[in-house]
This record gives sequence, C-alpha cells and structure tokens, in this order.
Amino acid sequence: MPNHAHTLFTPEAGFKMSKIAHSWKSFTANECNKVLGRAGKFWERDPFDRYIRNERHYRNAIAYIENNPVKAGLCEKPEDWRWSSARRRAPTGE
Repeated sequence: MPNHAHTLFTPEAGFKMSKIAHSWKSFTANECNKVLGRAGKFWERDPFDRYIRNERHYRNAIAYIENNPVKAGLCEKPEDWRWSSARRRAPTGE
C-alpha cells in the first residue's frame, strides 16, 4: 500500500509487540526517507493492533489484508499486488 502497511505476526516469547513495531517502523522510516530524499516523521505514532482470537478471525484478517490493495484500486486480484502474501499462495498456472 502506498500510504500504510499491514502485518500479521506472532511475537516470540519474551518480545513485546510494541518493541517489535517500534523497531520495524524505525528501520523502515529511515530507509524510506533515504529513498524519498527527506527526513522526519514517516509513520503514524501508534500501530493499530488486534488480538487474533481464533482460526476464523485469523482467516478474516488475512483476507482483509490481502484484499486491501484491490479495494484501493491498485490491482484487480490480491495475488496481483507485488508485496502480498496472496502471491505466494496463488496457483502459478504451470
């Protein structure tokens, strides 16, 4: 997505989601700012997080994430989005 990112992960024991998100956002903000030739704030302050409660919720979260670029009009199918996990699961047609 050009203005935000979705991630779905399970922190390892002893690691806090807030620390992981901070590290990821700090690194990516610095790298993106280098590419864009700018400095300063890149990401919003707080991530929007949720606790995945069961298998159905997990599948719904994946579907939401993978359909986000389709909804934004950036591609026709989830597997068309270059950075989508849907690309890995899509049949190759071979």
